[in-house]
Amino acid sequence: MPGTITSVSWEELVTTALLGTDRRPAGADGGPAGLLDAAALHTVRRRAGLLPASPAARPDPAPADPRPPLPPAARHRLAQLLADRSAPGGSGGRRGTAPDLTELIPQWLATANQQGFRAPAQLLPALLDAARARTDLRPHALAFAGPRGLWLAGLNPEWKFALRGSSGGSPLPRPTEPEAVVRLWEEGLFAERVALLGAIRAHDPAGALALLATTWTTERAEDRLMFLDSLRTGLSPVDEPFLEQALSDRSRNVRATAAELLSALPESALAGRMASRALSCVSPDLSGDEASVAVEAPHECDAPMERDGVVAVPPAGRGERSWWLGQLVEATPLTTWPARFGGRAAREIVALPVADGWAEELHAAWCRATVRQRDPEWARALLGAPSLPPSSGPGTSSLAERSKLLGVLPAAERGGWVADFIAAHGLSEAFQLLGVCPTPWAEPLGRAVVDALDIARDAGSYPWSFSGVMGLAERCLNPAEADRLEVLTTTPDEPEDASPGANGYWSEAFQRLVSTLRLRAAMDAELIPA
Repeated sequence: MPGTITSVSWEELVTTALLGTDRRPAGADGGPAGLLDAAALHTVRRRAGLLPASPAARPDPAPADPRPPLPPAARHRLAQLLADRSAPGGSGGRRGTAPDLTELIPQWLATANQQGFRAPAQLLPALLDAARARTDLRPHALAFAGPRGLWLAGLNPEWKFALRGSSGGSPLPRPTEPEAVVRLWEEGLFAERVALLGAIRAHDPAGALALLATTWTTERAEDRLMFLDSLRTGLSPVDEPFLEQALSDRSRNVRATAAELLSALPESALAGRMASRALSCVSPDLSGDEASVAVEAPHECDAPMERDGVVAVPPAGRGERSWWLGQLVEATPLTTWPARFGGRAAREIVALPVADGWAEELHAAWCRATVRQRDPEWARALLGAPSLPPSSGPGTSSLAERSKLLGVLPAAERGGWVADFIAAHGLSEAFQLLGVCPTPWAEPLGRAVVDALDIARDAGSYPWSFSGVMGLAERCLNPAEADRLEVLTTTPDEPEDASPGANGYWSEAFQRLVSTLRLRAAMDAELIPA
């Protein structure tokens, strides 16, 4: 039998298996058993005849990380946080009184990076796995992982996300090494080139622009867009000639980004052109006894307007003329309007009545211009007093737009405005506004949030309606507030009209808040260098 079996090639055996032994016999008995015997013998023979493969090259050693190691307690805490990140929550959506360790990872990483510690080598795999699962962790996690984390990511395809926008674990050349800079720019991977351009832009904006110009015309459209976006860092009038040329780019997205960047330069030629167009549309209304604003929206979107970034076709549900008007006003320097309205300040201009129902469109465009140009005076004017209801404020009633306006204000002023807003209106509309306040919350804001939660509990409100704010409080309240909040952990008698069991939920939530604040305090203490 062996001689008969070995006379059949492997290819013939495969053919027989596909067609069936009844149509194409193989082996001594010609049946399925003979086919299997032949396949087994061939397999043993092929394995025995294999030659050892050439060994792969060893990877380069991991780069050095000169940062100091974590204190032992902090290292143990990090291991605990990473091990708990995938732990299931409580049954039925009830979280219990224990802190949610998963939500504390970003804060722990931010503090560790501020202190300048390096990640323990044995925890790098778990750290990269956590960053792969949660995009919100990636900036802090990769900064903490450092060069060794990037080196390790290069050895595992599952961690390739870490190499996007990085140098792949290799140190970037310094601006004082022009030959190495040019070599990496011309020969490097896209992620390496993005990282290089960003690094140079942060220290030498003009040098980064000159480097980008050397290859601009040969870059792919999607790459040009990414490179152009890096010019936001250090944007200045020096960039104007380059951006003006980009207005004629083949890619619509590149043209739009160039126009946006130019409109953020109040002295640019594009800003002047947009201001001229906007002034022909928005003017003082001289027909009445009281000052007001007259609006005559554009009747067409011509080729020069499109070249300057105006999108001709509006989204579904938007009128063409209002769509064009908003884009013109959004790209107009805010310094244009006081002169147009007789020297009035921003607050006075925003308070003027607007004719023919154009107020919402005009104010929304001013809001976008304020965010783009980072103008605190206009932000204050459009936000108005925090005591005013959002629906009757001078600017926009959109909480999303208001949160963007708040982001223009200095950090301390931002928190104070939101504290006064909560004191006047409660927490039901404050969640988005709280998200832009600096952390840990300053005492006025923290007190306003806790007082509003206490009022909601006493009023018999549904506690789960405030779960988002409670989660923010766990992460953003000053840990020093824990002792003061202890009194809120008791379970008072429920009002007759309260939801059944609501006070038990409230007590549980406040217990979790206090325990989380104390845990955060312990974590911060563990990260203090010895």
